[in-house]
Amino acid sequence: MSKPTKLTGVVPASVTPFDASGRVDGAALLRLMRWNMGQGAESFFIGGSSAECFLLTHEERVAAFESAAEMKDAAFLTAHVGAIGTGEAIDFARRAEALGYDAIAATPPFYYGFGSREVYGYYADIAQAAGMPVLIYNFPGNTNRPFDLSDPVTQALFRSDFILGVKHTNQVVYQLERIKALNDKLVVMNGFDETMVAGLALGADGNIGSTFNFMFPHYNRIYSLFRAGDTDGAQALQVKANNIMAALCGVGLIPAIKWVLADMGMPVGDPRRPFRPITPEQGAALKAVLAENLVE
Repeated sequence: MSKPTKLTGVVPASVTPFDASGRVDGAALLRLMRWNMGQGAESFFIGGSSAECFLLTHEERVAAFESAAEMKDAAFLTAHVGAIGTGEAIDFARRAEALGYDAIAATPPFYYGFGSREVYGYYADIAQAAGMPVLIYNFPGNTNRPFDLSDPVTQALFRSDFILGVKHTNQVVYQLERIKALNDKLVVMNGFDETMVAGLALGADGNIGSTFNFMFPHYNRIYSLFRAGDTDGAQALQVKANNIMAALCGVGLIPAIKWVLADMGMPVGDPRRPFRPITPEQGAALKAVLAENLVE
């Protein structure tokens, strides 16, 4: 099976494994990626929110890129290079390009309330430095930096040649459709696992998701059913997936994903503080929900 030539389909947003000393465990990351590939995964999103990116040092983020790059000949790799400062984002982007990544993505610069012209320049600078277009990582719930599609500068950004597309991690799927309407050449990947069917119905090219680390077969089945025209079947599995998502979020999404992976025989270490590992009682409750809802 050859690797995809573009970003599409069901893409795990890989977690960052840590060893017992809390260091990035590149070998564990590769084991996880190979496990997902054995389930049918062909693409990976490296260094995103699910990877605890903003809890890692600059050097740790680069180390994770380097480890995952060993799979560059077998899978389509996207590196998340977003940072508050343009200079740091450019360094990540250049590292990813040199390592052979197929695409880069970046959250908008946050915290300081940057305006649309500053955001435009940030993406233009990253793309120019890396020599490849950038996937906008639209996650306003975490960055507190929404995109106003009525703003002329923002419209110009989404229509520019240096933007590959959008990772739309926004519950407002209406905006996903409006982004596609603004520029139908963009690759638009839905970013919330729990809205996969809705995103596909409104034109998403695929989905990048955190729970795909351990639920890839389930979501790949949803994607396949929807593409085959069985929307009822896809929706039924989406409901089951959302039952699982509610249980995961109830105890903390990233700690829960790491616990489930370990329980499935794919240990990736504890989440980085201030995250806390889930308790045995929470784990037992998760296992019950998974047993009832997960399609393997």
